[in-house]
Amino acid sequence: MPKDSPQYISINTGTLVRTMLVVLSFGLLFYLRSVLLVVLTAVVIASSIEPFTVWLQKLHIPRLIAVIGIYIMLAVLFVGVFYFFVPSLLSDTAGFLRAIPSLLDTIPSPITIEPASVLQGANLAQTLSQGIESTTQPSALSAVFTNLSQILGSFANGFWDNVAVVFGGIVQFMLIVVLSFYLAVQEDGVAAFLRVVTPEQQEAYIIGLWKRARRKIGYWMQGQIFLAVLVGVFVYLGLTIVGIKNALFLAALSAIFEIIPLFGPVLAAIPGIGIAYASGTAIASAGVTSALLVGGGYIVIQQFENHLFYPWVVKKIVGVPPMIVILALIVGAELGGFLGILLSVPLAATLMEYLDDVQKRKQSTA
Repeated sequence: MPKDSPQYISINTGTLVRTMLVVLSFGLLFYLRSVLLVVLTAVVIASSIEPFTVWLQKLHIPRLIAVIGIYIMLAVLFVGVFYFFVPSLLSDTAGFLRAIPSLLDTIPSPITIEPASVLQGANLAQTLSQGIESTTQPSALSAVFTNLSQILGSFANGFWDNVAVVFGGIVQFMLIVVLSFYLAVQEDGVAAFLRVVTPEQQEAYIIGLWKRARRKIGYWMQGQIFLAVLVGVFVYLGLTIVGIKNALFLAALSAIFEIIPLFGPVLAAIPGIGIAYASGTAIASAGVTSALLVGGGYIVIQQFENHLFYPWVVKKIVGVPPMIVILALIVGAELGGFLGILLSVPLAATLMEYLDDVQKRKQSTA
């Protein structure tokens, strides 16, 4: 029986060089991930406002004026939210944190919790409450910065660490604003940017892929904002009617948790039910009745959303499964923090478009 001839694997210099270049490229991208996150965020923002820019151009408004007008409206909205909404939200948040010790006291006896853990949780809640309350009191500009430094100092070590964190955040914010404005002002600015950074052979496909993903990203973002505002308003009205404390904080929490499919509404309902159980409502005293009443209100709002509003929003968003969104949010938060969360779903939508193309290519060649 003849012996099998030995097999040799030949690795030439070109293969080694290409492998080293790929590894170095990934290492460089990881090292410059903060810059990459800023650029990607600017691209997503510019793509998100593109439909509004095109609509204003159809009204014979020059593109530059249209983009400037959109940014001015966003700035006014941003300042208005911080001026009118944030102080009340911080006050409600402080009240909720003050109520945490009483919530811990109402835990049924069969559930055993270490006394030291309860004491630490109560002390932390009290410290956070006092810090937030100090920022909501009217004060001079110097006092505001003093309060801010005290709060930051309680969570970080050293003055220069705090300065570095704040300064880095400001620089990133300004870079995102400038880059997104530059890309939005240019006609097909994002497409022009992609032409620069992609190989010529893949240029047409990459631009087409992004245009399809951009449409899906825009629908998703508009739908999420609509659902978040809608659920937040309904939760605030419902909790205010039944007389729950800290209704504004709980409504804002429900709006924020709308970004998490499936589990978000459940997580957002837990604090409201806990407050109702511990403090009661205007209709019933503290206990199971109040908790069931508030829990039922959350369920009614969720059913309205699931059967009336969510299908209307989601019918335009095809190919982004809820579990993919959850995984994308987790990975984005782990890799990029707040900016990673913002970019997670847009990048997931782009990835799903690419995987759909791969699947179609396989079916066509089968």
